Amino acid sequence: MELQAAARVAGYLGAKEHRTATIDLRVFGGSALTSTIEVPKDRDQASMACEIPVTYVPARNTIFLSFALAYAEVTSSSQIFIGVNALDYSGYPDCRPEFIEAFERMANLATKAGVEGRTKLTIETPLLLMTKAEIVNKAFELGLDFRLTHSCYDPDAAGRPCRRCDSCFLRQKGFEEAGLTDPLCA
Repeated sequence: MELQAAARVAGYLGAKEHRTATIDLRVFGGSALTSTIEVPKDRDQASMACEIPVTYVPARNTIFLSFALAYAEVTSSSQIFIGVNALDYSGYPDCRPEFIEAFERMANLATKAGVEGRTKLTIETPLLLMTKAEIVNKAFELGLDFRLTHSCYDPDAAGRPCRRCDSCFLRQKGFEEAGLTDPLCA
């Protein structure tokens, strides 16, 4: 569902190019999103803040950023954008500023362009320190059609959100605090 939503949003926003790399993290498992572990439901925000949840996919953002780094080097790009968020999130360690800063340092040490001094790569995190409400408001301001998006960890077969997982809870909280109605839950 996430891949389909990404393609819809890229098309809607007129992306010059949209590529999908095949990365099947189910080969490792270790997460409710990559194995048969049940997705937690009906947790409150306090419960979400207590521990790293079973929906954390081990090293997912490291893997994604590594693929993006390889592509950035091939295309001589100096910026990689990632939509991590460190405020209203489920406690994932690879969504923290410290992780992004460390990856950026490593990226400049690990690439030919970085070592030769041709490119100083930066990891751009425009959503990092925004609340979900701020993200929703910014997306609304930019004209994003929220019907194209997907956030749910446990959608039904038709892709409809469960409205009970942590991601649905945080999305709904963001819309409520922004004073908007989520068209996926209307």
